[in-house]
Amino acid sequence: MERTLITGHSPFEGVAGFSRAVVVGDRVHVAGTAPIPPDGSSPPDGAYEQAALCLEIIGEALQRAGSGLAHVVRTNIYVTDAAHWAGVARAHGEAFGDVRPAATCVVAQLLDPAWKVEIEAEAVIP
Repeated sequence: MERTLITGHSPFEGVAGFSRAVVVGDRVHVAGTAPIPPDGSSPPDGAYEQAALCLEIIGEALQRAGSGLAHVVRTNIYVTDAAHWAGVARAHGEAFGDVRPAATCVVAQLLDPAWKVEIEAEAVIP
């Protein structure tokens, strides 16, 4: 089965040997997406803004793969504090309110202390 790699702008892709997304068949698997702005600047301060940025980056990768946010079937959300859930949930709801993918949220430590959230997604190609 053909495998297509979608690159992103994360400085960690080359170092850690991963792709922003991988397409196999009609599935798009999007890697854990941190709130790293494309210009490499610091992430936004708020959990909502960070989640919105993560989802924007995910949406761009999905579009390049021939899919989109409307075709997401699963998300995994990692927050550094349960108190961030409300803002993250609001951003997730704005992106997926009608799509309603299967979703999981876990409280975890992330690689950069400035990150409040990291999101991964799985979608289908219509």
